[in-house]
Amino acid sequence: MLNSKTFSQMKSILFMVFIAMLLPHTMVQAQTKLIEEITREGDEIIIPYKKYELENGLTVIIHEDDSDPLVHVDITYHVGSAREELYKSGFAHFFEHMMFQGSENVADEEHFKMISDAGGTLNGSTNRDRTNYYQTVPSNQLEVVLWLEADRMGFFLDAVTQKKFEIQRETVKNEKGQNYDNAAYGRWSELTAETLYPFGHPYSWLTIGKLEDLDRVNVDDLKKFFMRWYGPNNATLTIGGNVTAEEAIPLVEKYFGVIPRGPEVENMNLDAVEIEADRYVSYVDNNIRFPALLATYPTVPRFHPDEAPLDFLAQILGQG
Repeated sequence: MLNSKTFSQMKSILFMVFIAMLLPHTMVQAQTKLIEEITREGDEIIIPYKKYELENGLTVIIHEDDSDPLVHVDITYHVGSAREELYKSGFAHFFEHMMFQGSENVADEEHFKMISDAGGTLNGSTNRDRTNYYQTVPSNQLEVVLWLEADRMGFFLDAVTQKKFEIQRETVKNEKGQNYDNAAYGRWSELTAETLYPFGHPYSWLTIGKLEDLDRVNVDDLKKFFMRWYGPNNATLTIGGNVTAEEAIPLVEKYFGVIPRGPEVENMNLDAVEIEADRYVSYVDNNIRFPALLATYPTVPRFHPDEAPLDFLAQILGQG
């Protein structure tokens, strides 16, 4: 039987344990700050959202839409082929493949299986300026997706093996042959990039990379590329659908908050391409029967006010 003194001591201990359990959550909560909120005031066409930033630099965007019992999760790393070095092309696209090959707590190919078993879909894509991975799942599976994405952001490298590296290198090389080198009119994009941009310019090679560069690199080169560019402070996590910020943010903190910042990343400031005279390039392609003529003009960056009118002009001039 407990006396009053012992009971009082036990209450004090239990209270301290309770406070200790709350402290990590409270501390993490304090580390996340709301940095922007967009709301709809009238009939304007906007997408309302809340933007947060974790202490480790991860940007989180929450868009609430309860029209369907689904949630879409996208994580965009602000790295594409333009961040690669000369003679080491294709790394960003290579990682699009490698990041589906398992991480410390997820087996090889298990990411696909877990999302499919949860009733969801997934994929990834890479271009010159970003790499993104995205999943759409029933909203009650949000925590599964966040855990999967956090595991490959923070606990990926130990799962990279020489065997996985070699398998995916051959896969990428096969993709290069199938979609570019051996496809009808497939080589025009590579030749256009080489012709439009000066040698060494980060847009002068394609995202798929060059075969000779893929043959040249090793698994250590790949790991160094990951350590440089795939930190939380170089990523944006977007969650949209049947979810609230109050539900999502604690889960994001739980799984992503422990991942340390990566090296700081500065925006690229590239000069616009200037061509002083017309350039003509031709090549013989054994995969085609009829000749093709392509004209390329250097214009404006993405999201420039003139981009949309120029897109329409290109359709009028080049598509019938």
